[in-house]
Amino acid sequence: MSTRKFCLAILSSGDATGYEIRKAAQEGQFSHFIEASYGSIYPSLAKMEQEGLVTWREELSSGKPSRKIYSITQLGRDAFLKELFETPVEDLFRSPFLLLALYCRWVGPEFISKEIDRRMENLELKIADMKHELEINEDPASAWTLEYGITAYSASLNYLKMNRSKLERIASEPVSHAQAAE
Repeated sequence: MSTRKFCLAILSSGDATGYEIRKAAQEGQFSHFIEASYGSIYPSLAKMEQEGLVTWREELSSGKPSRKIYSITQLGRDAFLKELFETPVEDLFRSPFLLLALYCRWVGPEFISKEIDRRMENLELKIADMKHELEINEDPASAWTLEYGITAYSASLNYLKMNRSKLERIASEPVSHAQAAE
């Protein structure tokens, strides 16, 4: 998903600052869709403002810097709807943990065991967060999306539980200096 589409999605739910859009990319229901940095959000908002897709207003607070509050325009809603009709690109799955698993012989079974534990804890936390979100959510589409995510993370967790000993065994195998140099 593009940062543009992500920003339009957030703004279609209500006005927001760039900070709030970034926070939505890190927490809550939108955090499962994209990793968006300030370096991609603000240029995207500026371009969308030039295109008439969003507007902004300045909000003043005593003792604090002013804030830009962004709103989606009707043109922006139309553009977002048009983008929703585009076939999504393939999901991206990148995992530093899987790179570690690929080279498990280099780090040994003790390190792999600790990292498997850490990965499992992380997955359990993600599942718990999504289940909590599901409990307080009233939107059926959001609930379906959260259930899908819970199912995907649960499958990963179950795979680790059932197959951790296999990876630990592989990590115990010696690695030759030639393999380490490749």
